[in-house]
Amino acid sequence: MLDNRLGISSKKSVNLADDAYSETSGRKVLKNMFREMYTSGDYLKKNPTWHAEDSPRKAKNIIQMMERNNIEPKTICEIGCGAGEILKQLQDNMKKDCFFYGYEISPQAFELCKKKSNERLHFELKDILQEKDIFFDMILLIDLIEHMEDYFSFLRGIKQKGQYKIFNIPLDLSVQSVLRCTQIMKKREYVGHIHYFTKEIALQILQDTGYKIIDWFYPTGSKFPAKSIKSYIARLVRKHFFSIHKDLAVRIMGERSLMVLAK
Repeated sequence: MLDNRLGISSKKSVNLADDAYSETSGRKVLKNMFREMYTSGDYLKKNPTWHAEDSPRKAKNIIQMMERNNIEPKTICEIGCGAGEILKQLQDNMKKDCFFYGYEISPQAFELCKKKSNERLHFELKDILQEKDIFFDMILLIDLIEHMEDYFSFLRGIKQKGQYKIFNIPLDLSVQSVLRCTQIMKKREYVGHIHYFTKEIALQILQDTGYKIIDWFYPTGSKFPAKSIKSYIARLVRKHFFSIHKDLAVRIMGERSLMVLAK
């Protein structure tokens, strides 16, 4: 009866409902597919160390961000802590009165990080959004949101779980990466990046989800040796360009990330 009053036949109404159900089901399947990359063991096969070798550099950048803003947290939580090495590096280089907590959804990563547990360093195999009545002085989201199917809902969901947040967001979108699309597709295949950012887009997304930007900078890049002469030359060109005009160099040549402090 209601469908007829709205000028919609009952049959068409059923079809619309079926379409809506299919769309919702499709989103759930897609979300599970992205999540399964980390829970099935597929990510570990492609990245056996879970990038632990890059953790000292990332920890140093995090400490730099806290020091330049005079922040001395007593509790630090990392979401998507992987092998747990960033938190371990922070524990080794910060004051002894700080406690560290890592949340991870991957059973394989949890097996790596739980070995590092101690009286001030704890790990949980849980989705932090399911946790109630928790609050941390600092939440770390290091190379995380580019992997998430719905990072908008996630960013809103974790906002009230901590006072400060430090984000590290890879800036995969550049003139070079768009012209050479194989670079982006490789990151999608091997390290699970399904969203791509520029500095401006990243900062705007944080503001759109209710965050106040306090500080940001381009952290130091990888110190690992170049894999080829071509890569070595490209690295030198990027370094020289970056010394002249940081924003323009990142926009054109890429291969940088953005570290952001927000509330």
